[in-house]
Amino acid sequence: MGSVSARRRRNATSLVRLVHVDQINDKTRAQERLLELRGSIDNIDAALIHLLAERFKLTETVGELKADHGLPPADPERESRQVAHLRELAEDAHLDPEFAEKFLTFIVAEVIRHHERIAETREA
Repeated sequence: MGSVSARRRRNATSLVRLVHVDQINDKTRAQERLLELRGSIDNIDAALIHLLAERFKLTETVGELKADHGLPPADPERESRQVAHLRELAEDAHLDPEFAEKFLTFIVAEVIRHHERIAETREA
């Protein structure tokens, strides 16, 4: 009887160890996956910064053209079209259209601020 009981305890202890090892392996795999996902996120963030830099180079040229030809820094009609277009793109990409609009509105406000500064330097 004693040996059966001892064997059951050993089996139970072995089972607990296996479960613990599986939990450690699951945690390790989860941590590895997190690192992988975060690496991808970091790459996308870097790409966004580079794309924004390129966008602002182009909008700076637009601002210079507007200033040189006496055009206003803002173009509300174009901005409205862009908002509508980006909201559609956001929906197609399963991104919250409100977020996309806020993001674009922030960028456009910054562009207009740059255009106003360019116009002021041309007037001086």
